[in-house]
Amino acid sequence: MRQGLFASPRPDNLGLHDGLLAPAPSTPNGVSSQATDSKHFIAPLAMPSDCCVSAIEKLHGIIESIGNVEVISVDDGYLHAEFHTPLLGFVDDVEIVCNEQEGVCHVRSVSRMGHSDLGKNRQRVEDIRQRLEGWGYCC
Repeated sequence: MRQGLFASPRPDNLGLHDGLLAPAPSTPNGVSSQATDSKHFIAPLAMPSDCCVSAIEKLHGIIESIGNVEVISVDDGYLHAEFHTPLLGFVDDVEIVCNEQEGVCHVRSVSRMGHSDLGKNRQRVEDIRQRLEGWGYCC
């Protein structure tokens, strides 16, 4: 785990719970494609319905290419990465899980600390989406 002035321990609610990612926080410092409110909702990442493993492999490469990231877990259609701010060490958790039945990858990007992220998590997911589309992979 990287260290910084604002490094914080890994939350214990990460991963899948009854097939779902953890809910978005009540504060405006995260987004989720499984959120039910417009403040936190972001569209899932599109993928062909039969290519979960390939989608996670491509997303893994895309996420690593962004920089300031440590990929923590890539397993069975699930990816968890920690993005770190270079100077102070703030950490944002990004989780992606494939849902072959829906033909999407659900995504959650949330800051560990603070109240507002100034839109950084939404911007990060949209950057990942654009890079994925650039690879000719999204619908």
